[in-house]
Amino acid sequence: MLTARRRVVATAVLAAGALLLTSCGDSDSGSSGDGKTLKLWHYEGPNSAMGQAWNEAIKEFKATHPGVKVEFEEKGFEQIQKTAPMVLNSSDAPDVMEYLKGNASAGLLSKQGLLTDLTQEATSRGWDKKLSASVRTTSLYDTNGVMGSGKWYGVPNYAEYTMVYYNKDLFKKYGIAEPKTFAELTAAMDKFVQNKVTPLANAGAEYPAQQYLYQLALSKADRAWVDSYQLYKGKNDFHDQAWTYAADTFADWVKKGYIAKTSSSTKAEDAGVSFIQGKSPIFFSGSWWYGRFMDEVKFDWGTFLWPDTSLSPGSGGNIWVVPKGAKNKELAYDFIDITMSKKIQNLLGNKGGVPVAADASAITDPKSKQLIDNFNALSQRDGLAFYPDWPVPGYYDVLVSQTQKLITDSEKPDGYLDALQDAYDKGAPKQ
Repeated sequence: MLTARRRVVATAVLAAGALLLTSCGDSDSGSSGDGKTLKLWHYEGPNSAMGQAWNEAIKEFKATHPGVKVEFEEKGFEQIQKTAPMVLNSSDAPDVMEYLKGNASAGLLSKQGLLTDLTQEATSRGWDKKLSASVRTTSLYDTNGVMGSGKWYGVPNYAEYTMVYYNKDLFKKYGIAEPKTFAELTAAMDKFVQNKVTPLANAGAEYPAQQYLYQLALSKADRAWVDSYQLYKGKNDFHDQAWTYAADTFADWVKKGYIAKTSSSTKAEDAGVSFIQGKSPIFFSGSWWYGRFMDEVKFDWGTFLWPDTSLSPGSGGNIWVVPKGAKNKELAYDFIDITMSKKIQNLLGNKGGVPVAADASAITDPKSKQLIDNFNALSQRDGLAFYPDWPVPGYYDVLVSQTQKLITDSEKPDGYLDALQDAYDKGAPKQ
């Protein structure tokens, strides 16, 4: 999420590797540290599934590393996205940090020489064997910073995907059944509008709006289209059927009242809270919200995959990276190893996350099981289509600003697609 937040289960059930208190390190280590301090950054909320799992991992790390201090700093997602290149070029770099996966993020930093090559650690500690092929895609980057092959520069220890969250109580109140098809979804939104309820929680100032539009495009796309857009395996025409349908439909949804014009300036937190408070009956977003909704939502709610399509935004989760200038790399590798252990992976799964190396029988919470089942269904049909902002550096900001213009009707779909084409062509590698 980026996702964003883009914040994605266990398709493999493998034994966790033994925790190693030391590692062989890499040949281009950063400046030597004292081995007594682990400096850690991540941006997961304390009651999110990942936040709870990483807090437990910190406790486990302290227990297995007596005398080592953990200096944890919680950073904002946008803060890390915008400042990482500058921070990693300074003496203030952490030893391990959560970072955005994808060409425009981790790929760019790897190309700039700011990240440690983790290939040796991934092999010796067995991380490579714990990740399915689709999840592993965002770990590897070639010399051009393109994901999917090359060296290991990050380790995702959860997975993520997007889904439709819906308020069952509000659906029941207005006599609306759970949509099984796209036509039923739009009919449901029409019924809400007729009752003066804006159906979709949205945030134009951050990632949710662009993910609605990308999902609409994916509903008319196939894997070759995704590979062309994300991996440059072909020419991208933003006036093709998929993109044109997405831009036209999104603009039409604003006109119909499915999406509020006022949402052009709202942020992802606002959209999520709108759903939590029961104001918005539908929210299309990522599994990174799932644990929080389990904790905070007081009404009856459920989820389903976007209907009538095999593709949805999703991937391996954001990744642990070790900055090139990290002072205590061996400690960083040990911490990553702990987050990949069955104990932490099982906890992650039961708190509403999507683990990558859990014991399936250890996931006992019914909602967590549904979350994992839906991910497995999407993953098994090769439906993880990554995120719209990944292909080129700076594309996230382009998508935000341009999609805001669609919401406010200050730009028409044709002009919107022209702007996306121009930014993409300027940033993508030359074929």
